[in-house]
Amino acid sequence: QVQLVESGGGLVQVGGSLRLSCKASDHTLSGFDIGWFRQAPGKEREFVSWISGTNNKAYSSAARERFAISRDDTGATVVLQMNNLKPEDTARYYCARFVGWGNHIYPSAYDYWGQGTQVTVSS
Repeated sequence: QVQLVESGGGLVQVGGSLRLSCKASDHTLSGFDIGWFRQAPGKEREFVSWISGTNNKAYSSAARERFAISRDDTGATVVLQMNNLKPEDTARYYCARFVGWGNHIYPSAYDYWGQGTQVTVSS
C-alpha cells in the first residue's frame, strides 16, 4: 500500500511563505496525478491544487496567483509553494493520489492520502 508523507508545514506570519512537500513511501509519484487539499477545523476538506502526470496544473481560486505546484526533477516529490499567506490559509494540508477518473477537485477522486501537515498563519 502506498503511503504519502507531507512535510514543510509550520507557523508563519501573514505575508510569509511555506514550501510543502509530498513524497510516496515507494518513491513513485512520477506519472501520477497528485492533488493538494486542506481542511480547517469545522470545515470540509477543500481542493487547493493539482498536477497531472504530464505536469498540467490547476488551482482553486483561493490558491491561484499565490501558490505554485511543481514536481522535482526526479518526479519523486510534489511541491506546493505557498506565498503571501493569509490567516484564512490556516488548515491542515494533505496530498493525495488521483485515481485517474472523476473530477480532480473532489476528495472522492483520490485513493491514497497522507496524514497532513499543519499550516498556521498568524496575524
